[in-house]
Amino acid sequence: MDPASLLKFLRGHRLAVQASVSPDSRPQAAVIGIAVSDRFEVIFDTLESTRKARYVRRNPRVALVIGGLVPGDERTVQLEGVADEPSGSELERVKAIYYSSHPDGPDRVNWPGLTYVRVRPRWVRYSDYNATPPLVVEFAGKALG
Repeated sequence: MDPASLLKFLRGHRLAVQASVSPDSRPQAAVIGIAVSDRFEVIFDTLESTRKARYVRRNPRVALVIGGLVPGDERTVQLEGVADEPSGSELERVKAIYYSSHPDGPDRVNWPGLTYVRVRPRWVRYSDYNATPPLVVEFAGKALG
């Protein structure tokens, strides 16, 4: 498994489970629609009123799980990173990436409080339990763009 293969795997998925913690350390997890940039950034949209948006603003460290939803396909990615809400030209760049995976995204642009979150990965673990023996590979630093 090399970075290019990891990127292909990530881009083969449109959903992830996102996890964060509240200011008083309560867990939060949600299924989100995702897109992935060439830099391994994971982008999703959400409403400002959601727990995920509120918690990420207070503590930008998040975790994602991608894959594992197809019966018989036991490949997943665990990803830890730092989230932000881009603005200006960066916002336009990440929106274009998101819309390329989610063409219905522009239909939500006028929803009150809609925001776009970008997660920049710091650590990724790819696990393939379809293989014998299982393949587990970790990525960090320069390997993630």
